[in-house]
Amino acid sequence: MHPESGTLWRGPRWTLAALLALLGMVGPFAIDTYLPAFAGIAKTLDASPVQMQQTLSAYLFGFAFMSLFHGAISDSFGRRPVVLWGVAIYTLTSVGCALSQTIGQLIFFRVLQGLSTGAGIVVSRAVVRDMFEPSQAQKVMSQITIFFGIAPAIAPIIGGWLFVLAGWHAVFWFLAGVGVVLWVANFRYLPETLHVSQRQPFNVRNLLRGYWQLGLDPRFLLLALASGVPFNASFLYVLSAPAFLGEHLGLAPTQFFWFFVLSIGGIMCGAWLSGRLAGRIRPRRQIRHGFVIMFASALVNLVANALFQAHVSWALLPLAVFTFGWALMVPVVTLLVLDLHPERRGMASSLQMFVGSLANGLVAGVVAPLVMHSTLWLAAGSMVMMGIGLVAWTVVRRRWPAIGGGSVS
Repeated sequence: MHPESGTLWRGPRWTLAALLALLGMVGPFAIDTYLPAFAGIAKTLDASPVQMQQTLSAYLFGFAFMSLFHGAISDSFGRRPVVLWGVAIYTLTSVGCALSQTIGQLIFFRVLQGLSTGAGIVVSRAVVRDMFEPSQAQKVMSQITIFFGIAPAIAPIIGGWLFVLAGWHAVFWFLAGVGVVLWVANFRYLPETLHVSQRQPFNVRNLLRGYWQLGLDPRFLLLALASGVPFNASFLYVLSAPAFLGEHLGLAPTQFFWFFVLSIGGIMCGAWLSGRLAGRIRPRRQIRHGFVIMFASALVNLVANALFQAHVSWALLPLAVFTFGWALMVPVVTLLVLDLHPERRGMASSLQMFVGSLANGLVAGVVAPLVMHSTLWLAAGSMVMMGIGLVAWTVVRRRWPAIGGGSVS
């Protein structure tokens, strides 16, 4: 922690959570806002469904790659410069997307957009742990998740109406405007939370030593899988939204928001409860509750899609319950990851994000195109990804029973 953490932010704790959540919102806005415009982009740029899917996977792979470095760089130069540079580049690349005249140009700028977007969400996690003790950090993480949940809920609504009223170019001009507002807000208000005495030397040998230390720690890898891969059980539906919502459930682009409102409502409720439980129950118990809820909802979703034709009246409900379970456990797992190697919290946040983002990219580029044609296959893919996270946590729990066993207060 920063030795003067108590004086760095004099406003209410929730205002810092809101500012950090705005940084995290950049990622969902970059994905969810333009999904309702898929058909219009494809028609205007004469792009195939595979090429349109590449605009997602290219962004996600760029996000995953640069996530390796955002936190490590912030461990050396501070949190604030990384955030400001990341948001600035994101803004410029959003302009590039808006001005794209071919699908190749759009994919190119989406890669650059992905390279810059992760700075906010990666560094914001390290900022929280720089500033707060574990139980307080869990509460702030939960508040961030609640505020963060607003973005995917409103992004497709905004994107759908912008597309209908002004065309798909307006979606990316909107993202550029969001970038400008975020840059100004963080330039004015975000404090530097990494004390000079806690900074790591920025050289190749030190960076490689850190990556080696974390990458060979099985506890770190398993916890990263436990937090990141289950998210893809829900994210698979986000990536498949044009097919799942438009083709299978028969919703118009302006109606996509029902899916996002329910799913993000689950995230916000789960995050709220996670904050309420901070310091009251052991972390491993809270994680277990989250996985039980995810497993039950994924199983119901799989059985229902095997027995019945998917219908909007029920098909979205298991997905909302699943996100509730995920949000209940993920703030706790994230803090466990960051505290494995306290001297390298930025790098740990980077690598955790890399694991999750790499999974996102694989799901976007490989899994989603294979399963989006069938609601049963979507449910099965979701179940598999939840199972990977459950197995990872089970191994951690059995091999290192002390992890998550202590009080969070």
